[in-house]
Amino acid sequence: MSATPPTTDPTRFWEDRYRDSDRVWSGNPNPLLVREAGDLTPGTALELGCGEGADAVWLAGRGWHITGVDISATALRRAAAHAAAAGVAARTTWQRHELGVTFPEGTYDLVSAQFLQSPVALDQDRVLRLAAEAVAPGGTLLLVLHGGWPSWQGEQDHPFDAVFPTLDGVLDQLALPETWRVVTREAVERPAPSPTGEPGTRVDLVWRLHRTV
Repeated sequence: MSATPPTTDPTRFWEDRYRDSDRVWSGNPNPLLVREAGDLTPGTALELGCGEGADAVWLAGRGWHITGVDISATALRRAAAHAAAAGVAARTTWQRHELGVTFPEGTYDLVSAQFLQSPVALDQDRVLRLAAEAVAPGGTLLLVLHGGWPSWQGEQDHPFDAVFPTLDGVLDQLALPETWRVVTREAVERPAPSPTGEPGTRVDLVWRLHRTV
């Protein structure tokens, strides 16, 4: 998902977003991450756009040694506190990056990007290609992205202009060689009530890609 207020500084936008609330996210891991990563053998992991750390803490609790990356220093402080409270601080590392401008070094057995979408500037295509390059041989790239607005949000109610990904479009953009295998390529419709409790659904897209060598 890309948006078009290019004059909005990404760091300021996300810092303000986190500072305006004691907690932005639920603190629970993304169910699609749990579903797709639950059967993987723990090793080293990289999470891009880790936010307040719920997914990273869940992975660390399963034995992964994980590096969580986010643009917001406030979010990273909360993530570190969450890891400490969960008793997994020794298996977590936190790095601040404006992805698309800087990117963590190294390769990992799992690279995860959950809803790495932004209403301000983000070179998503480049970041996802770098994410694939950061997967070690035998490792996994796990991507989950919103495929559209919630069903209850009318055409006139969209908070910003956005271009949502497609299942084939992301694979085409990644242009992975034959040394990769598609394990999961799926659109998942889930309940997504409105802030006022109106029933609705939203479609999320999930790709689990395995690098064979």
